[in-house]
Amino acid sequence: MCMHVVRRSSESLRLALPPTSYKRRTRESAREHRVRSAMAETNGLMLLNFWPSPHGMRCRVALAEKGLKYVYREEESIMECKSRLLVKSDPVRMRVPVLLHDGKPVCESLIIVQYLDEVWPDRAPLLPADPYGRAKARYWADFIDKEIFECGLKLWKLEGEKQDEARDQFLRALKILEGELGEKKYFGGDTFGFVDVTLVPVVAWYRTYELFGSFRTEMHAPRLMAWGKRCLERESVAMSSLPDPHKVHQFVRFLRNKKPGLQPF
Repeated sequence: MCMHVVRRSSESLRLALPPTSYKRRTRESAREHRVRSAMAETNGLMLLNFWPSPHGMRCRVALAEKGLKYVYREEESIMECKSRLLVKSDPVRMRVPVLLHDGKPVCESLIIVQYLDEVWPDRAPLLPADPYGRAKARYWADFIDKEIFECGLKLWKLEGEKQDEARDQFLRALKILEGELGEKKYFGGDTFGFVDVTLVPVVAWYRTYELFGSFRTEMHAPRLMAWGKRCLERESVAMSSLPDPHKVHQFVRFLRNKKPGLQPF
């Protein structure tokens, strides 16, 4: 009796839906099944991301640094609308990246990286062991978000005097980071860590910042450029496939010309 009711209910649903809607639901169900199967083999981890996002890049580097397998889900339609999974996972901001761990969402890239470090502390620790070292690393990560990436956003969104101010602030921030890096291999000394993971996406965005801000990073921050090249030689960074800087610049030009008010990440 129950089986008969279920079958009739399914048939009624199929008849009620337009053919395209039914096919779309079927495709989504098949994709969700594949995703569930893949997640069973990947520590229950899934990353929702949009390829140019520097915040998403740092999450991918952290996952690779720790050798964690995960399901990667690209938000292909983020330019027009958010996926249902993204809206459900981050209903407040609806922004990438979002890490799903056994179905539970973790939002905001720096929080995601710290979460990975706490759940898997024995795999390539990213934060220092001592409290002061951790506090210092978090300070510089916050500095990078506010003075590099937020200021970088202004570089390609603003014009005129406001853009000039953003460029001056950006170059000042680069100089400060150069002073913190000094002669060290990485910001954590010989160890690639939290601050390096936070900043390394800038390598894919330098060209965009330079072309909109009319400057050459190498002239203002040669140590940071050398640091970036060392980072690109790391397996974890290479595995994360930072996007081509030219492709990032093309995307930003499109965004600036066609959708100037959009905040895609």
